Amino acid sequence: MSLPAVFRVLISSAFLTACAGVSPPLATMSSADPAAAKHNAEGIEHYNLGHWDVARGHFEAAIKADPKLAEPHYNLALALHRLGAHGEATTHLRKAAELAPGDRAITGSSAYRYHVAPPPSAGGGYGGGMGY
Repeated sequence: MSLPAVFRVLISSAFLTACAGVSPPLATMSSADPAAAKHNAEGIEHYNLGHWDVARGHFEAAIKADPKLAEPHYNLALALHRLGAHGEATTHLRKAAELAPGDRAITGSSAYRYHVAPPPSAGGGYGGGMGY
């Protein structure tokens, strides 16, 4: 294997390992407000493409359409984290957990653990990690 090929394999392996624990954005329930569900779905599409700021706008619009939906708050937190707005991300993760306290997709996510409930040995929330 040539040297560049070795680097490609190592980089690919590191990328896949880093992405394995990433918290994915969440879709809304079918009973959600149609406008909120549409914005949330569009936000997820942009989030998955790495368009964090565009995703943020859609998640904010979903929250405006139905502020009691947990998923757009959670998804907004993911986008805010990617944009470096960690304090705002923590606020929206807490709101998502408040709106859906039994939802393990939210409270059991690596995003939630990273911002809201870090392990005691981690020294507190968002401390410069690459992501979750």
